[in-house]
Amino acid sequence: MATAPLTFFSFPLSGHAHRVALMLSLLAVPHQRVDVDLRQAEQKRPEFLAMNAFGQVPVIDDNGVVVADSNAILVYLAKRYGGGAWLPEDAAGAAQVQRWLSVAAGPLAGGPAAARLVTVFGASFDVDATLARAHALLSVMDRELAQRDFLAGAAPTIADVACYAYVAHAPEGNVSLADYPHVRAWLARIENLPRFVPMASTAAGLLAA
Repeated sequence: MATAPLTFFSFPLSGHAHRVALMLSLLAVPHQRVDVDLRQAEQKRPEFLAMNAFGQVPVIDDNGVVVADSNAILVYLAKRYGGGAWLPEDAAGAAQVQRWLSVAAGPLAGGPAAARLVTVFGASFDVDATLARAHALLSVMDRELAQRDFLAGAAPTIADVACYAYVAHAPEGNVSLADYPHVRAWLARIENLPRFVPMASTAAGLLAA
């Protein structure tokens, strides 16, 4: 008996959700997407909270295996479907990936992602501090990417998937990528991967008409 496809609970403008959308596509995992209307607070309804008590997207349900949190989902998908290609098994390689997953949950969330929340969703953050954090992170990323093609080494891993969307869409939060040529080259390498899928853009920040 064939199993049902994985169900992916998403929101189109969420960079966290795009991490999962991109990973599912890169791995060619059959799935069905269910968009959760965050504006109507569907993520706070009891049936959704039963899957993720934090009331956040994304969530996946892989035939009864429910995983919440975008980075946790990336680990699951890499282990379940990636055949070892996207999450190294060796200690040093796994540690390098974890370093960038921590960056995605910390400096990236507090910098480029937060800056975009201000312009796209009207979040009330300290704009100057947020922009300063964004450029501090991008400066580090640019120096590191001058030494290698991808964040954790010579080949793409879930570290790149975790960091891609909010860097690529940083201009929507008034964060220019003009001064970071190695970051821009890295974005292009990801966008050239087979089965790459983009995140929907928003006419905000530097992209506003």
